[in-house]
Amino acid sequence: MTTTTTENISFSVADAVKDGLSKKEKTLPSWLFYDAEGDRLFQKIMNMPEYYLTNCEYDIFQKYKNDILNLITKETNKFSLIEFGAGDGLKTEILLKHFVENDTNFSYKPVDISENVIQLLQNRMQKSIPDLDITPINKEYFSALDEFNEARTNPCIVLFMGGNIGNFEMEDAQSFVNKIAAKLRTGDRFILGFDLKKDPQMILDAYNDAGGITRQFNMNLLKRMNNELNADFDSSAFKHFPTYDPQTGTTKSFLISQKKQEVNLNAIDTIISFDKWEPIHVEISQKFDSEMINEMATKAGLSVEKYFYDDQEYFTDVVMRKL
Repeated sequence: MTTTTTENISFSVADAVKDGLSKKEKTLPSWLFYDAEGDRLFQKIMNMPEYYLTNCEYDIFQKYKNDILNLITKETNKFSLIEFGAGDGLKTEILLKHFVENDTNFSYKPVDISENVIQLLQNRMQKSIPDLDITPINKEYFSALDEFNEARTNPCIVLFMGGNIGNFEMEDAQSFVNKIAAKLRTGDRFILGFDLKKDPQMILDAYNDAGGITRQFNMNLLKRMNNELNADFDSSAFKHFPTYDPQTGTTKSFLISQKKQEVNLNAIDTIISFDKWEPIHVEISQKFDSEMINEMATKAGLSVEKYFYDDQEYFTDVVMRKL
């Protein structure tokens, strides 16, 4: 156990944990997964045979990069490409290289709240695509769009890929899309990645792999709280349990207490009580169909222009246009 003092606690972590575990139905936000160990485990997850998502969007961009470029440039010969949560940029790089190789007049503006992530991405892109016009924005998404809108004269394309929209509850996902759409101008586009409904067993296997990597990833939440909040979670007293509802398309993951117990969060002077079989909701991953996607676009004042699918139609990148 790592000793943690009040001087080096991340209060955003402390607040999120205290708030979530004090609720009647205990919950923790999924961003807590991603400490250094969580990042390492997620890289392993993306290479699991059960995790079908990894190659879907990569394949879409390889296959349709020219179609996407033609769709964007049919109305404008100059635009800005804004990407939310670009990560390592491996998938986006396919589009960016193609755009640059075709002498497209555009600028790339990756947005992330993490200065480190943004800097690493910029360094990599400058080496990989030296002619790329890249201007990172180290802000949260809505603030970044506001800043961009103040000075811009060109149309913009907003990218939000990887199925990340599925990490919201449906009501929150709609609210997120509405807010982005409200900041767009007529003719701007929003390209969203959606993980699609499919064989329920395939979906469950992706969240409960045979090698137990996803279980480790979920259990690392408990280790993180032990390390950062000087807590005394016993991982062996909790069970990783994913579910999938094929009617709603909702995947949820839980950590379930296998006994009645109390856990001390010593760094924030808090005790959390668990009943036997009481769950902590730790993740949601929504799967979509075309009706759900079209409804989301319509409610946000967006028109669906094009669906781009991988060969097996597990995933789609959808181009929406601001009306």
